Amino acid sequence: MQDPNKEAGVIQVVVERLEKQRLPRALEIKSRVDSGELLNDSDISFLEQVFHDSAQIKPFLDRHPEWQDLAGRMMQLYNDITEKALENEKGAGGVR
Repeated sequence: MQDPNKEAGVIQVVVERLEKQRLPRALEIKSRVDSGELLNDSDISFLEQVFHDSAQIKPFLDRHPEWQDLAGRMMQLYNDITEKALENEKGAGGVR
């Protein structure tokens, strides 16, 4: 069993990071790829970190199903970004 105070701290940090860093950055990237731009190295690093962190918080989400909808929506956003970025890469001949 997890320490409830530690769990509350994790929730606070994750939500704050989502609100102040991850969501604004993801929406900015999505806007750019939706307009046909390609991902840059910084975007790719950001997405790699997001996917790594997602794997790390899976046990937390298993214990807190109330956060699964939000996590699922964020993963869908990241998926939409990567799919559109791949389309853009193919349209550009795979050259960045």
